[in-house]
Amino acid sequence: MLRFSLILSFLLLLTPASAAPCGGDFNTFIAAISREAAAKGISQSVISQALGGVTQDPAVLAFDRRQRGTFHKTFEQYAATRVGAGRISGGRAMMQRHAALLSRIEREFGVPPQILVAIWGLETDFGKGDMGKLQVFRVLATMAHDCRRTELFQRELLAALQIVQRGDLRLSDMIGAYAGEIGQTQFLPSSYIKYGVDYDGNGHVDLRHSVPDVLASTANLLKTSGWQAGAPYGPGSANFEAMREWNRAEVYRKTIGYFADRLLGR
Repeated sequence: MLRFSLILSFLLLLTPASAAPCGGDFNTFIAAISREAAAKGISQSVISQALGGVTQDPAVLAFDRRQRGTFHKTFEQYAATRVGAGRISGGRAMMQRHAALLSRIEREFGVPPQILVAIWGLETDFGKGDMGKLQVFRVLATMAHDCRRTELFQRELLAALQIVQRGDLRLSDMIGAYAGEIGQTQFLPSSYIKYGVDYDGNGHVDLRHSVPDVLASTANLLKTSGWQAGAPYGPGSANFEAMREWNRAEVYRKTIGYFADRLLGR
């Protein structure tokens, strides 16, 4: 719930792009956004497969409206619900299992293993938990048609089409959460395009199935946002500010740092 609310807050700060007219007949809107996608180089095959027959999802709009309030939990209240003994134990096991990979990523991107594993655990329980069950194109088309943030979600919809166009994910893998977040660390489609790294070298950025791609892409986002290797990451630090690109809420970033420290036994 918090992640969704914060993503919407982040989206509101972004500069809108040119947009197809929102509201009105949904099929007319889809036809307009399809033309825009084609003009940006998305193939008719991908457009047809992704948007052909797409319908609105009233549950997504209802959820959106319920999540627009300010988050009121304190850090202590929130961390207590997210960082328990089981998750700490699971995180330590992941750090051991992927030690060589995490070490390589730290050398290249400067982000320490405990930060990456903390984010991974908080988002989807290290890829074993809920990555979302909603059809990404239906979610994004629904939100883009809604006139409150149409330009922002149109951009995410076009980025999602680009993910399929590039061959990073199959259409059947475009399943996510209530703002269209995808994968084991829940990237918005635009962040997927901007920060995604093919770290397993198979020619595709796969943030649903490839642990190397997931962890390296998360590290790349932080590095690109100003992460300083070897520096502290607590409140008031430059790295705490770098994590704003991941999540703008101080309580969430404090929880990442707290979880990271617990993984190290601090």
